[in-house]
Formats: sequence, structure tokens, C-alpha cells
Amino acid sequence: MNNNYTVMVVDDEDSVRKLLSAVLKREGYQVVCAGSGEEALSKFKTVQPDLVIMDIRMPNIDGITAFKEMRQLSQNVTVILMTAYAAVETAVEAIKLGAFDYVIKPFDIEEVKLLTNRAIQLQKMTEKIYVLNQQLIDSYRLDKIITNSPKMQELCQNINKIAQSNASVLITGESGTGKELIANTIHYNSKRNSGPFIKINCGALPEGLLDSELFGHEKGAFTGAIMRRSGRFEQADHGTLFLDEIGEISPNLQVKLLRVLQEREFERVGGNATIKTDIRVLAATNRNLQEMVKQGTFRQDLYYRLNVVSLAAPPLRERREDIELLAGYFLQKFTAENEKAILGFDPDVLRLLENYNWPGNVRELANIIERAVIMSTGSRIFPEDLPDNLRYSNESDLISSFGFEKPEGKTLKEMIKKVECMLIKEALQRNQGNKVKTAKELGVSRRSILYKIQEYEIE
Repeated sequence: MNNNYTVMVVDDEDSVRKLLSAVLKREGYQVVCAGSGEEALSKFKTVQPDLVIMDIRMPNIDGITAFKEMRQLSQNVTVILMTAYAAVETAVEAIKLGAFDYVIKPFDIEEVKLLTNRAIQLQKMTEKIYVLNQQLIDSYRLDKIITNSPKMQELCQNINKIAQSNASVLITGESGTGKELIANTIHYNSKRNSGPFIKINCGALPEGLLDSELFGHEKGAFTGAIMRRSGRFEQADHGTLFLDEIGEISPNLQVKLLRVLQEREFERVGGNATIKTDIRVLAATNRNLQEMVKQGTFRQDLYYRLNVVSLAAPPLRERREDIELLAGYFLQKFTAENEKAILGFDPDVLRLLENYNWPGNVRELANIIERAVIMSTGSRIFPEDLPDNLRYSNESDLISSFGFEKPEGKTLKEMIKKVECMLIKEALQRNQGNKVKTAKELGVSRRSILYKIQEYEIE
């Protein structure tokens, strides 16, 4: 709503002030008027308007001088200047200094209304971007990382130490361990957090396309280059560039990347102009770059440029104390997304989660919990809501523990089902068919027993 926004009209002609004031009030804006540059500066300090519409030619303090002083008081001030034909060049210079636009007297009221609405829309968008950026910064605060693990706590301490520097960081770890989360946390806890955070997966693109994506290209540089395009290094200026899967880049691109890291300059593909860039580079890999250096597939000088600081993301199997915490977080997230009322996990589920080896790490855990939420029809997650590979992965010793030998042609999964069916039948017999007592004896939920009775067609 426009009545939340204030416009200051500054002109030494009373008729202009009254006209603009009436028009803008009809548009719903709050309007404050000033008859001179001095009055405008005095009111600007107290009113703090969202937009200033100001004449350039005024006695004593002219519009350009007042605009410059306003910019010193508030860098975000939005100003539309009014000028006669003879002073258009001055207005253009003011735009170079940061003015939003200008109108030529005598002006068209519709043009003023249009420019005012555009300026306020820009203001609204700027405010929204600021709020979203603050929310991002807040969401990546170090104290919001979910962990009870000593390894992760040490990692957070190291992130806190290096975030404020401009040093390049190499993040290593298996797939799914949260390397991108670490990169996000470094950026949003750094001095560059108001600047762009640009990401690119170096393993997802062929060499020619990756070259263009990183450095940009000029029009006509190759077939299909119909216009100039900026690359990720330009887009990340005054911010952070995250190079994921850095171990996948070709030797040719390694040379170009080394130059950018050393000189902070590059040329677009097909171009001659040297472009300077002010960026911080974070890189991540699940490969052993030291071994690649020994094999000659990764440049040693590039490795040392990237590896000013090294952070290792621990696999989930080395931070088992976090499994229940993370599972609870993902359960809350996915129940909200799927509009379900699931309150928690059956104890058997937590046992399975904590004993599983997690080759896919945190990413796999998130996927499994999301699947369980989708499959669940009750108020809790039960073992039958989990995929078979997780339910049976910890039972490889079950057959031998009961003195069975694996028959020829039978799979482990088939044997596990056979033994499970036998155990349930025997427990039901001992408890005279009482499913609650059977479940308690076997250490599982009643729902699990009902599910198994149906699955194995036990009478």
C-alpha cells in the first residue's frame, strides 16, 4: 500500500509543490513539501522519505548539492530530479552519481506518476531483497547447525575462525556430507554476506561450456553466442564464488583458474578486454586432490592456491550422535511440507537409523526420512515405512546366530524373511496369539507385528 511510503517534493515554486502534492496524495502517498534546499535537508533528517522529487535550480543550495548531501546522510535515498532543457546534462551527471531519473519541465503529470510508482516499486523490491538476505544470514548462523558431535563442533569453531578472512578454502568430504552447507555458512558469516554467493558444479558441464560459464563470452565467440554474457567470476564480484567438484576440471581450465586466483583478472571467451574481479573462492571435492597432484592430473600450484585453508566434512557414520537429531529435524521439515501429523519415530526405527552405515551420508538420511513421511499412514514412523536396504542391512549375522546355513540358490534377504517369519510364529504361539505381548517380547511395535503377520500371511 502506497500510504506506507513518504514522498518529499522540493521546489522553490509554490504552484509546482501544490500540484505534485495533490497528485501524489491521490496516488495514496504521504507527502512532505520543502521550498528550498536548506528546508529539504532539514526535513530529510527527521522525515527520512522513501523518495525525493526535487528541482535542480533553486537559490542558495541547488538540487544537485542537496542531493549529494542527502546521499551522505543515506546511501539508499531515491531521488527524481526536475530540470529545464538547458540543464539536462546536469541531470544526466546526477544519474551517474546515483539519482533514479529526471523529468523535464514543464513535465507531464502521467510521466511523474509513472516514475514515482517505478521508484517506489524499486524501493519495495530493495526492502524485500534486504529482508530475504537477512533471513539467509540468520539461517546460516553457526549456532543453528544441528550437532552433538565433537568433530562437527570442532569444524564449526574452524569455520568461525576463517569466515571473516578472504582466504581461499578447500572443503573435502564424501558425497552428501554437507560441503555446500559449509560453503554457505562461511559466506553468510563473512564480511561479504551482503554480496552475491554464486555456485557452480564443475563436474556437471563439459569443458567448453564450463569455460563460458566461468568466464563469460563475447557475442560471436562460438556458434550460438548471439550476445555477450557475463560469467560466474563477474557475477560473484564483491562476493563469494563456490566451485563444487573442483577435481573434475580439465588441465586447460586449471591454468585459467590459477591465473584468476593469482591476478584477480581474466578475459571473456572470445574477448580481449581484461576484467578485474574482487571475489573469495571456496572449492569443494570428494576426490583426493593430493593423490591427483602426484598422478599429474591436478596442478600442484592450483592445489596450493585453493588449499590456503582446508576443512574436512566428517561422514555421518563418524558422527552417529547426530543421527537422531538430524532425523528429527528432517521429520519436522517433511511433515510440514507434506501436511502430515507425524509425531515421532518408533524405537525400532531409531535403532535401524543409528546402526546403518550411511554411504550417502546426510543427503541419504534426508531422502530416507522424506520417503518414510510419504509412505507413513500413522502418527509415527515405523520400520515398514523405511526402504528394505535399511531395514535388512544390519541383519547379515541373523542366519548364523540361529545356527542356519545359507541354502544354495537362496538370497540373504529371502533367508532373513524366512527366519523373521519363523520367530514371529513361535512368539505368537508362546503368547497364545496375543499380538501386544508378542510385540513386547520381540521388542517391536504392535503395528510392526500386524504388518508382518499380513506380509507373511501368518494365521
